[in-house]
Amino acid sequence: MRIRLFGKAFSTILLFVTAAVGLQSAPAVAQGDLLVAPTRVILDGRRGGEVILSNIGSEEATYRIGLELRRMDGNGNLSEISREDANTLEQAALSMVRYAPRRIVLPPGQPQSVRISARPPAELPDGEYRAHLSFRAIPKPKRLDPTAPEAQGLVIDIQAIYGVTIPLIIRKGKVESGATLAKPQIFEDPRGGLIGLVLNREGTGSTYGALHVKVPGEDKPITLAAGVALYPEIDQRVVSIPVSAEQLASMRGRGPVTIEYRELPENGGELIASVEADLG
Repeated sequence: MRIRLFGKAFSTILLFVTAAVGLQSAPAVAQGDLLVAPTRVILDGRRGGEVILSNIGSEEATYRIGLELRRMDGNGNLSEISREDANTLEQAALSMVRYAPRRIVLPPGQPQSVRISARPPAELPDGEYRAHLSFRAIPKPKRLDPTAPEAQGLVIDIQAIYGVTIPLIIRKGKVESGATLAKPQIFEDPRGGLIGLVLNREGTGSTYGALHVKVPGEDKPITLAAGVALYPEIDQRVVSIPVSAEQLASMRGRGPVTIEYRELPENGGELIASVEADLG
């Protein structure tokens, strides 16, 4: 089987690895040799924003920049949606976002910015709109070795194409959001377990923060899940917080555990919601 690509004939399978960084907490995220910061952009229609791409590899790399649509389900997973299946809100987001450049060639260690803007039309209803900006590596042409012995049968060459996707959130007019936490419970196995709970959204906007698990008498959380988002297309989602066997042991006999949903420190760290439960 032969596939013609970049003017050279070779057999290949392209493996896409995408980081759904709308659920990440770090101010920057790396995938392959690409470092992207920040991991989410919020626009209000008055000022634009920018994303910095950095090539942390040892060779020059080319990246293609595009706009995608993704929807969240009740487990917090983001699935790509085709433009043909886009609803009214998603179509509006695509129509108002502008970005440049569309393709970047980065030498090793060199950063470059991508400029982003969104101009909501005056007649657009107030609310929150979202698209996702993707950055995908374009593989270099692979040269055939004329001295290599001819292979028999089907030859497959797997080449990884790494990508990063970040949310672009556009807010027009008055957008309010809040959250509540409910139904915390624990699921154990020999290696540790999970704390499961339901995150409910209130208002017209998304929420984004970190879940802190605290035991009585300690100010610092024994564990946390950072970068937890809940987008307006759903009203609730299930969240699972991994806990080790040692963390489970520290919860026993201490009284009710407090789970707090807080903004990230770089956003002020304010409390969004909390719930108490005896999980010991």
